[in-house]
Amino acid sequence: MSHAANSLLVTSDAGLALIKASEGLETVAYPDPGNRSTGEPWTIGYGHTRRVRPGDTCDEEQATAWLREDLGAAERAVRHLVDVPLSQCQFDALASFVFNVGASAFGNSTLLRLLNAGDAAGAAEQFKRWNRGADGPLPGLVIRRAAERTLFLSQESA
Repeated sequence: MSHAANSLLVTSDAGLALIKASEGLETVAYPDPGNRSTGEPWTIGYGHTRRVRPGDTCDEEQATAWLREDLGAAERAVRHLVDVPLSQCQFDALASFVFNVGASAFGNSTLLRLLNAGDAAGAAEQFKRWNRGADGPLPGLVIRRAAERTLFLSQESA
């Protein structure tokens, strides 16, 4: 059962900024580079894929609205799966992480197991393990995981 205090948390502006920087803004829809046959899923904004078609465009305001909407699933997963109280910074870091890797991967992770066991420091060290693509470590994921870990360990209010 998730911790009641976490039920009030939503991603702060600092968390949103981390996700935006990690995802990058694309105002014109582009195909999935890993799927040469169909290009599905097409992506736009800050990683938005739902109902995106070739030729779609957006501005930053629309991209941010989609990101807030898409981030809801990651936020719900963090609230549901984490059994210990979180700081705003920890919640933001975990929302970014789950937005990127998915709720199922997070739910089965050592990061979550350590966090729920009360070992936040051990959990923080797990971020860097999630930096790989099919061909090994990806520079963008190395940077993102380091930023998430730093935010997770931050004592500052977001």
